[in-house]
Amino acid sequence: MSGRKTVKVRNWTEEDIPAIVACQRAAYPDFEEHYDERMYAMQFAAFPEGQILAEVDGEVIGYATSIIVLLDEGIDWYRYEEITGGGSFSTHTPTGDTLYGADIAVHPDYRGKGVAGKIYSRRKRIMKRYNLSRMIAHGRIMNYNEQAGKLTAREYVDMVEKGELKDSALNAHLKAGYRVKGVFLDLLQDDSSLNYSTFLEMPNPDFQPVRRKIAGAPLKRAVRQFRVCAAQYQMRKITSWEELRQSVEFFVVTANTYHCHFLVLPELFTAQMFSAMPPEWDSRRAVRELAGMTDQYLDMFRELATQYNLHIIGGSHPVLREGKLYNVAHLFTPTGNVYTQDKLHITPGEREEWGIHPGEGLSVFQTSLGRIAIQVCYDIEFPEVSRLLALAGAEVIFVPFSTDEKRAYMRVRATAQARAIENSIYTVIAANVGNLYGVRTYLLNYGQSAVFAPSDFAFPIPSLSGEADPGVETVVIADLDFASLSQVREFGSVRPLHERRTDIYDLKPKTKIKIIRTE
Repeated sequence: MSGRKTVKVRNWTEEDIPAIVACQRAAYPDFEEHYDERMYAMQFAAFPEGQILAEVDGEVIGYATSIIVLLDEGIDWYRYEEITGGGSFSTHTPTGDTLYGADIAVHPDYRGKGVAGKIYSRRKRIMKRYNLSRMIAHGRIMNYNEQAGKLTAREYVDMVEKGELKDSALNAHLKAGYRVKGVFLDLLQDDSSLNYSTFLEMPNPDFQPVRRKIAGAPLKRAVRQFRVCAAQYQMRKITSWEELRQSVEFFVVTANTYHCHFLVLPELFTAQMFSAMPPEWDSRRAVRELAGMTDQYLDMFRELATQYNLHIIGGSHPVLREGKLYNVAHLFTPTGNVYTQDKLHITPGEREEWGIHPGEGLSVFQTSLGRIAIQVCYDIEFPEVSRLLALAGAEVIFVPFSTDEKRAYMRVRATAQARAIENSIYTVIAANVGNLYGVRTYLLNYGQSAVFAPSDFAFPIPSLSGEADPGVETVVIADLDFASLSQVREFGSVRPLHERRTDIYDLKPKTKIKIIRTE
């Protein structure tokens, strides 16, 4: 076939969804998380008229997704997850007045050929057909990493708008007719934009407000908070797994009684089982015996999380994989699912006395209540890891830990508090206390469970949301307010995530941080 190929723009059908998935993966190869067919099916079901594709000779070469919403003008900005209901488009409101352009992509082989412009024209027709006041979107600033440190993100965007700098993504949005309403740290993994996002608006010049007779309720920002319970676990001599379970269930019932959403237990609290083993066993034999109880550990927490409808960070437990021992934290959800995070940094004692190996990988868990991460004890003393997790979207870092005396405890406490301040996040630490008489490798336990917050006006001084009395079996309970967290990240007295000097230093993970949607 000779000549220029014809680009056809039309609405999707359900049969097009596999091709849409393939186009997204080709267009965004640097994204760790791609939508699957199920998510696109939900978007299509919510608003079929808003889902557009471009094709050449039957091949999908671009697509766009959109929904109608009614937003609260009293709120300066919304995040993608809020507007789209976590990508499901459950927030679609036929009586709304705003078209939200959720996503647009063109296959790399067809860029620079006017395909995006044709898709935008179709979107504008939707806006006019439904008599909507405007179209909004979030956008990347693809070349900001070249100017970061020297310019703030807002200054960079201003210069692009004035024509003093060029940005491949923002220039395309401006050409399409958008204007920039704001620039926010949207906390996505986007190295080129350094996780910044523009909040874009395109007014509808033909909007006729008098024809909009039916009023709808605006999409209010949800008051988003959850309650955490950090156990302060008493290590005492026991004779069986059933006795350990009784101790665990005490904390689960306590968390449930005080209406908590998350319970976190300490690192390696299951080492209490050492007291039920023959005293002549050395540390390596004892810890491998404990690793052999992993199935009992998993069954216990699955049952309790499901029974009490509770998210439980079950401390950590030694796990044997391919002949090697790892110290692994476990997240149990109310549906009975289990997710794990290895301890990455191993102390000399763990290496030499127990034979524990350093684990692999970092994850942020997108739960139904918020984005969380887990760092086990020593891991919190490495600020690079916490910063990477915060930039990947973590709002809370849970820190199960176990320390034998006060100096060790102070290292964990001071660094956990520093991580909360440095990254505008919450950190929650959970401790073992008490003594295991007759157990040579776990004699002493000193700790104090606590919840730390950023240091700004929305939070108590000294960036402490709650702490337990040291040395006793108890819990600390705190409510974590994420509206305040979002505000301090964007408008705080200082904004450490915004004001990084990436022109002087850089921080990137060697492997992509996994974003795991929990069920």
